[in-house]
Amino acid sequence: MKILTTVKKVVDVELNIHVTNGAIVEDGLQYVINAWDENAVEAAVQLKENSGAQTTLVSIGGGDNTDMIRKCYAMGIENGIHIEDPALAKADASIYANVLKKVYEKGGYDLVITGKQAQDTDSGQTGIMLAEALNLPCVSNVISIEVMDDQHIKVSRLGDTGTEVVEMALPAVVTVSDSINEPRLPAMRGIMMAKKKKIDVMDLAGLGTSADEIGCSSPKSEIAEFMESKTRKAGQKFEGDAAQITAQVVNLLATEAKVF
Repeated sequence: MKILTTVKKVVDVELNIHVTNGAIVEDGLQYVINAWDENAVEAAVQLKENSGAQTTLVSIGGGDNTDMIRKCYAMGIENGIHIEDPALAKADASIYANVLKKVYEKGGYDLVITGKQAQDTDSGQTGIMLAEALNLPCVSNVISIEVMDDQHIKVSRLGDTGTEVVEMALPAVVTVSDSINEPRLPAMRGIMMAKKKKIDVMDLAGLGTSADEIGCSSPKSEIAEFMESKTRKAGQKFEGDAAQITAQVVNLLATEAKVF
C-alpha cells in the first residue's frame, strides 16, 4: 500500500497574534505543523509499521516547510515532497486540492490521509475537495484505520450520533480527527537521520501543471481581512457578607445592566 499524507504550515496559535490594518503582523511569528496533520502523519507511520505501507509526505508553501518535512521524516515518514511556487501565495482550499490531485496522479497512491482541518482556517474542506476531484470515496473525522486486505480498509469515524464503522475500497481518501492517536516525539537518532534525507522540491511546472490550470486566477474563497476578537471586560469581585453582596449585585443589575 502506498500512502500519501499532507502537512500544512500554520501559525503557532499558542502565541499572541496581532493584527494591524486588517493584516497579521508577521514579526515574531512562529510556524508549526498543523495539529491534525501531525495525527495524519502518525497514522501513516503506524500503518507503515503494522502493515508494511510505503509513506510519502507532501507539503505546500515556503522554504521553511522543509523543516516540517524533516520532522515528519524523524517521526518515520519515508519520502517527502515540497511544492513551492509564488503563484500559491494566496491559495485557498480548492487550489490546494487541485495541487494535491496532481501529486496523487504523479505517484499513484492507494490511500491519502489528511488532517480533518487546519488550525488557521478551520475550514476542513481540502481533503474532501481532493476526493471529489479524484472521484474517490472519502470518510472524514476518522478515529481509527484498519487494513483488511490489499484492496480494502475499515475506518471508524465520529458521527453525529456515535461512532460509525465504514468499509472502504482502495484507492480512497480519509481525513483524521485528533482523537485517532497521540503523535510521537521524534527520537534523537531519527532527527539526525532526517537531516540527511532528500526532499523532492518542485514548482507547479515541475509538477506538470500551471497556475491557470489549478485555478489560481479564480479562487473559490478569499481572505478579505483579519480582525482581532473582542476581549471581555474583567469581572467584578464582591466581598462582604451575603446581604451586602446581594445589595451590590442588585444595584449593578439595575443601574448598569438595566435588567430591572
